[in-house]
Amino acid sequence: MDQPLGGLTAFVRTADLGSFVAAGRALGLSASAVGKAVTALEQQLGVRLFQRSTRSLRLTEEGRLFHERCRRILDDLEDAQASLAQAVATPRGRLRVSVPLVSYHLILPILPEFVNLYPEVELDLDFNDRIVDLIEEGVDVAIRSGTLPDSRLMSRALRPFQLLLCAAPAYLEKYGTPDCPRDLQGHQSVRFRFPNSGKLQPWPLSLTADHPEIRTRTVLTCNNMEALRGATISGMGIGCMPDFLARDPLADGRLRTVLDAHIDAPGQFHLLWPSNRHLSPKVRVLVDFLSEKLFSDRCESYAKDTAALPSPRH
Repeated sequence: MDQPLGGLTAFVRTADLGSFVAAGRALGLSASAVGKAVTALEQQLGVRLFQRSTRSLRLTEEGRLFHERCRRILDDLEDAQASLAQAVATPRGRLRVSVPLVSYHLILPILPEFVNLYPEVELDLDFNDRIVDLIEEGVDVAIRSGTLPDSRLMSRALRPFQLLLCAAPAYLEKYGTPDCPRDLQGHQSVRFRFPNSGKLQPWPLSLTADHPEIRTRTVLTCNNMEALRGATISGMGIGCMPDFLARDPLADGRLRTVLDAHIDAPGQFHLLWPSNRHLSPKVRVLVDFLSEKLFSDRCESYAKDTAALPSPRH
């Protein structure tokens, strides 16, 4: 048995199992070989690690302290070896991913590249807006916005987004374009209701102290952002939606933004995955891929494209 790791392993196994015979059985060695490795380690350290008798084998005080440190060292070594094996392993298998309904505009265009890079990974996408329990439901990765309360999860920030207030040109011609939040009084609104809490989504307006609340006439409430966009495009009222969802109808003139100077509600998407000790190859490559494709460079490009859109008020 090679030193020093061989001696450390023999010592830790013996301390764990209580005898050279049991340690040898676990290591695939003879009891004599284990005993010699432990004796050599004691000679090297100049400290007796075990009190030996014909009937028992127990740790000395020095041996007990040394065992605690060696156990951590071997655990870390085992963890490093497992991590290396995972890193070089081929990503494969079914990968369950939970994403918000509205995020398919961001996700679907980049997935063909991922499939080409990792053909042995089978993506199982669940588009829904409820908060899933990744651990209980066996979900590998989730994309969510908002607060991240679950300490059992690891997270990584993706692209930021901005909420916008939008309306159809025909609606604005009929009801007028609001110039300040106070002008929203009397306007019609299309509102989003969060599926989990049942609460209405607040509009992202910076309000002064003397106007803490703006009341509009709600003509439609729904829990699907696509439906909200469709109702807004049809001219039912003013709707609030993320910038990436509004981008195409803003570009082709079906929607216009309102009250841009009074909006202050940056949002953030996060990748979430269970904090397992060893990250599987399939999860690792997806997390890295989405972080690269949906992170800063893409966000900057998106922001420039959005800024280049025709002015919504002309």
